[in-house]
Amino acid sequence: MINLKDKTLLITGASSGIGEACAKAFARERSKLILTGRRTKLLKKLADDLTAQFDIKTLPVSLDIRDKNQVKKAIESLPEQYRSIDILINNAGLARGVTKIQDGSINDWEEMIDTNFKGLLYITRAVIPGMIKRGGGDIVNIGSIAGSQVYPGGNVYCATKHAVNAITKGLRIDLVDTPIRVSAVDPGMVETEYSIVRYHGDKDSADAVYKGMNPLHAEDIAEAVLFVVSRPVHVQIAEMLILPADQASAMVVHRKR
Repeated sequence: MINLKDKTLLITGASSGIGEACAKAFARERSKLILTGRRTKLLKKLADDLTAQFDIKTLPVSLDIRDKNQVKKAIESLPEQYRSIDILINNAGLARGVTKIQDGSINDWEEMIDTNFKGLLYITRAVIPGMIKRGGGDIVNIGSIAGSQVYPGGNVYCATKHAVNAITKGLRIDLVDTPIRVSAVDPGMVETEYSIVRYHGDKDSADAVYKGMNPLHAEDIAEAVLFVVSRPVHVQIAEMLILPADQASAMVVHRKR
């Protein structure tokens, strides 16, 4: 296993859900954390809590990955002790709405495309050259079962996650002659803020997504990410699909009555 102590880690969307769980998992390993997201107060609180609990270095960075100029500036202006990024976890992402395309909100579409796909490209493009120059690194893209399957109401969200799947595979080809590893961790149903965001704050509809079944938790995905990046340097976990035991596919879920 690779020792993750003092490794510099950048997590997008770190203020809640899987991103927050990843921050806590790597804090236990005493990694050095760059925590990015749009909710500055939550990021700062998380950074302060982890610094106090684990005596590690943390840097909260207010960042909207949809803005390519903001991304470029944020990476270029990192303090010296945080510039050598060893691990990039592309976690930021969201779903908006469950309508058919003919009824869909173009604003929702643009938010998903700009965050899930273009934002991932912007941050990856900004970080990779440094990894190549230093001769190593890990990129972990948090995808979804929606990156390989499509379900009713998922149309554009599934399209963005299919795009992440393709970019991950293409990036692995582009970097095959470098020591950089590229991995995808693709969850099924995980109970986080995801569904509340998808339903525009309608908690009843969000709760109904998980009714009668036992979903994954953010910590389950964080532990998988930890496993992926801690493998020996000759091992590359290309893709990991993680489902709750009650889920067989995007469309098949066992719900207890």
